[in-house]
Amino acid sequence: MACMALPCNFGQTSTSCSNFRNPGVSHTPPQFLLGLGSRQCQPSKGLKFDTPCGNHFVELSRSRGPESRRLQVRCSEAAVSTGAGPVEAQPTSKNVLVAGATGGVGQLVVASLLEKGIKVRALLRNAEKAKALFGDQGDRFEFRIADCRQPDSLDQSVVEGVTHVICCTGTTAFPSKRWDGNNGPEQTDWLAVRNLIDALPSTVEKIILVSSVGVTKSDQLPWNIMNLFGVLKYKKLGEDYLRNSGKTFTIIRPGRLTDGPYTSYDLNTLLKATAGTRRDVIIGQGDKLVGEASRIVVAEACVKALDLDCTNGQTYEISSIEGEGPGKDLDKWKKLFMSAHSTV
Repeated sequence: MACMALPCNFGQTSTSCSNFRNPGVSHTPPQFLLGLGSRQCQPSKGLKFDTPCGNHFVELSRSRGPESRRLQVRCSEAAVSTGAGPVEAQPTSKNVLVAGATGGVGQLVVASLLEKGIKVRALLRNAEKAKALFGDQGDRFEFRIADCRQPDSLDQSVVEGVTHVICCTGTTAFPSKRWDGNNGPEQTDWLAVRNLIDALPSTVEKIILVSSVGVTKSDQLPWNIMNLFGVLKYKKLGEDYLRNSGKTFTIIRPGRLTDGPYTSYDLNTLLKATAGTRRDVIIGQGDKLVGEASRIVVAEACVKALDLDCTNGQTYEISSIEGEGPGKDLDKWKKLFMSAHSTV
């Protein structure tokens, strides 16, 4: 049987793919496994940036310090784009907790929520990083310092008043610097997800979990290679715990993540990122889908699922292909999600 090549950040929300350090593990990921070699950590060549239109703009205040890039969003229309034009922010009562908010998908989720005028509570471990990345967004953005791997840190102040949750936590599939500090798949993809779910009040209306394709096939080629250190097994445990929690949920399983990560960008740059020419979307169910998924498209799928009851209790795989795609059109996203139901 031929083994298809899979890059090491397949379905992961972070993409460190080298610096292998465990004894007996090669410092250079094997090419048959990574497929794209070192290219998987480079921004997509199709990446482009939109410019704000008309009188709608963002104002970036930058001090002389190298790490002090700050943004004040003056209008929600300068935002993450998957191809469609600007969308007016509408009043909303949502207060969305984003776990993994400084990761590759999490940052884009935060940007998309802010664009729509939705209040965001970012859950993260590093206050300085949060300030550098997100700056002062006024009343609609706040952050809490907590570590989902440590249940004692998820006290009432972290989750009080939250109406929805988008969980984008994750680490690399293979040993890397991202594993430093007890940050491997078991701690990040399983225990952190479990602890977060347990800490949420019963008033939370919906939880969106970013997982990965292949989690039901961890004993089959090529997924068993991807699962050498348990990443698919632990993601599946996180999925199952959410399904059995009694809470309303949607699970999004992306393929190999592309476009970014933009973790070194300030929010001003992040808000303008687009998915190049690969803006069309394929959504499936039954863990049959393979391919690549733009982080921008994955983030938009998570945000749209918040408002679509047809996604409640559902698990979807998602890939990006050449084409215009649904952009920010909620009805088009609804049709995409619904079309997956008929193919299972």
